[in-house]
Amino acid sequence: MAKATLTISSKNYSSWSLRGWLLTKFSGLEFEEIITAPDDASARAEILLLSSSILVPCLRHEGATIWDTLAIGEYLNETMPDASLLPADRVQRAHCRSICGEIHSGFTTLRASLPVNLKGHFPNFKIWSRAQADIDRVCTIWRDCLASSGGPFLFAERTMADAMYAPVVTRFMTYDVKLEPKLASYANTIMAMPEMQQWIESAKAEPAEIEELEVEY
Repeated sequence: MAKATLTISSKNYSSWSLRGWLLTKFSGLEFEEIITAPDDASARAEILLLSSSILVPCLRHEGATIWDTLAIGEYLNETMPDASLLPADRVQRAHCRSICGEIHSGFTTLRASLPVNLKGHFPNFKIWSRAQADIDRVCTIWRDCLASSGGPFLFAERTMADAMYAPVVTRFMTYDVKLEPKLASYANTIMAMPEMQQWIESAKAEPAEIEELEVEY
């Protein structure tokens, strides 16, 4: 049987590639990475937030081709049910889907003003008020989930939600966003995952840079 493939773009800059990769890793599905060149037009548009239809990451498995991150998560939850990418409880499962949908379609100012850059670190970064509103909303989501679940992950055990919010964690680290202790502990838990450490190591070894993302907002 042919192994699944996951097409991704830059590991240093692409939040969507990180989400799809983490979801596939969390599921336990064996897969081969296919990395698009940074100068590929569609990959570049995705990285620079210019694409209205994001075609990476793209999972191919047993005849299925899935290029939307939420669809990848739902597909993997059906295909690899033992991984429990969604909570078993009906109410918690609905909550998980809701906050995943919110990060999937919202927080545009946060994305634009604090782009993912795993190689970068910008202490005392000036955050726009609209971006701060997005940050405050993320913190509210995390706070509510952790209060309900007790942690260490948003729904106690690792789920799709943790993969979807992992790039936000990296943004907070890159731009020195201050977090209250419980939220900082969650962020540290995400960053300490072996999968995250593997991704970050690869990102830091990535030679290509996208000049448009090396600007000050």
